[in-house]
Amino acid sequence: MNVITSPETVTAAAPAGALLLRVLDVRHYTDSLFSFRTTRPASFRFRSGEFVMIGLMVNGKPLFRAYSIASPSWDEELEFFSIKVLDGPLTSRLQKIKPGDEILMRQKATGTLVNDALVPGRRLYMLSTGTGIAPFASLIRDPETYEKFDEVVLTHTCRQVAELRYGIDLVEAIRGDEMLVELFDPGKLVHYPTTTRESYQRQGRITDLIRSGSLFADLGVPAFDPTVDRVMICGSMEMLRETKALVEEAGLAEGSNSRPAEFVIERAFVE
Repeated sequence: MNVITSPETVTAAAPAGALLLRVLDVRHYTDSLFSFRTTRPASFRFRSGEFVMIGLMVNGKPLFRAYSIASPSWDEELEFFSIKVLDGPLTSRLQKIKPGDEILMRQKATGTLVNDALVPGRRLYMLSTGTGIAPFASLIRDPETYEKFDEVVLTHTCRQVAELRYGIDLVEAIRGDEMLVELFDPGKLVHYPTTTRESYQRQGRITDLIRSGSLFADLGVPAFDPTVDRVMICGSMEMLRETKALVEEAGLAEGSNSRPAEFVIERAFVE
């Protein structure tokens, strides 16, 4: 099989330092969002929430971008959730993949949206916009997350209702999966989707909902408390800056792999 999405993206073997992944399934949610699953090399290890560099051969050269791994660390396959950019160097080609094709992946996974980067707490907020839900798709299927926290709140904000479908389907699948129910209590997971441009049961930017207190009122909990609450943030640069400021105002300190604390953000992006 070849890595092929257009005539100029063909390769017969992975370049040095990269692995070949065979595409198993592709799902298109909207004109701008799709997900895909691939094989997982037996040697590849990662922590739930980490990202990896994936790509294609373009004009004889490998082109990579950072993608969060949406599948949990125990999964035998790898899952990714991606935007589509019409003129994007990688995504304009990647969106055309189909089962049987192959893509490239660097062998090292990394990232800060991991349980190890947070000190223990009672409630974990996962605040996401758009494809920023991907690392949390991994973490909410990892039993360790529920061992470390009593409650997990996944927020997902998109412009249109259709863009929420990936997260909605994911949470429904978790709650209906007998194997996962045996591993952890899905009742600990709270899903909080919102839209910004189309009418929906909840509307508003997550930063506005935090600032107004609507998020906490809807959940029936107090505002951010550094003694019990932990926060992970993944989204656009603007969303990261604004949300980081809000949690810091609440007294939470930013953590890292080497120095765990109360909140973490992800800085790796696709186009």
